[in-house]
Amino acid sequence: MKKVDHIGIAVSSIDNVLPFYEDTLGLSLVKVEEVGNQGVKVAFIDGGNIKLELLEPLHKESPIAKFIEKKGEGIHHIAFGVEGIEKRIKELQVSGVQMINETPKTGAGGAAVAFMHPKSAHGVLYELCDKSNIKGE
Repeated sequence: MKKVDHIGIAVSSIDNVLPFYEDTLGLSLVKVEEVGNQGVKVAFIDGGNIKLELLEPLHKESPIAKFIEKKGEGIHHIAFGVEGIEKRIKELQVSGVQMINETPKTGAGGAAVAFMHPKSAHGVLYELCDKSNIKGE
């Protein structure tokens, strides 16, 4: 793993929580986008040394909607920056790690992403995030 790329935070409404991050904490909104294949609207927050991703469900079947229903709003996942995501997935599987995504999907910002199953990571949902295909990253 190269570094922690971002922390994903599940929220019911980006519009409702954004004033806390901008006005109260003094952080800056970078951009907002929808990732249809993941069923989320994502707000990217500049946290200085790390990015925060506020994740709002687009529909009730979204994994984020199910997470909020079960656990409430809060930290959803921690993402590690990697290069060569396909190779890294195979290495983790050889080490006995169960993957939710055995092949990468396109995530926010166009990154290739894959999630480790929390059962293999002591209850934490970790994301592999490969931005090597994105210019300027």
